Amino acid sequence: MRRLCEFLYRNLGRITQVVPTLDTHQAMQIFHAAFLVNEEGRHPEPYTLVSADDVERGVWRAVSPDLQAHLLHYTRALEAGGKYRLSIWPYHAMLGGIGHALVSAVEEAVFFHTIARLSQPDFQVKGSNPRTEHYSVIGPEVTEGPDGELIEARNEALVERLLGFDAVVIAGQAKSHCVAWTIDDLLEGTREDRRLAEKVYLLEDCSSAVVIPGVVDYTDEADAAFARFAAAGMHVVRSTDPIDTWAGMSAGTI
Repeated sequence: MRRLCEFLYRNLGRITQVVPTLDTHQAMQIFHAAFLVNEEGRHPEPYTLVSADDVERGVWRAVSPDLQAHLLHYTRALEAGGKYRLSIWPYHAMLGGIGHALVSAVEEAVFFHTIARLSQPDFQVKGSNPRTEHYSVIGPEVTEGPDGELIEARNEALVERLLGFDAVVIAGQAKSHCVAWTIDDLLEGTREDRRLAEKVYLLEDCSSAVVIPGVVDYTDEADAAFARFAAAGMHVVRSTDPIDTWAGMSAGTI
């Protein structure tokens, strides 16, 4: 976070607007332990991966029978989309709690930028829908329920607005999940014009993968995603390098 703050302060004159994202969760959500139980009535441990097969065999089931059909549909939809299986996360970013806020140093840097540039930050709240994960700020992992009903729509207007800037610089946590899948959604919006992908700069030293020693390590997946983004035309850069030295960067606004 220190590097990100330094980047903001050092480049006040170049950064037009800051778009912070806020994970916003409550206890009863599909990716929290309280949502699932096993035959013994026990909830899954953090970082448990739940497959569609687990749900079909009754290894894990929804704590409420009314949610069982949704859980099965959801895990099947995740696997059909080729992403991670349903991940059970520790309770985090809880609405109303201190963990919901930006790290204080980052919030101060964003506030300073607001006053210095007279530019209101565009806070993007995501992740409050209890029926889906929402890693990417652009949209949830699954958009439709078992009966075809809309769970939550993608924010295509945000994609268009971001790509309207001369450059988009992306940093944050986690490189393997929220950051990677936000970038992936941006990439989807640039497929017809590589020049749009070339507007995107990824601050590699201001992001890191989810790593819990002895439990999970998504470093390889994060690095593979960033390599794929670079191959598509996006730029992987470091916050300590002057913006003017970044490939393709002109005197435009970010």
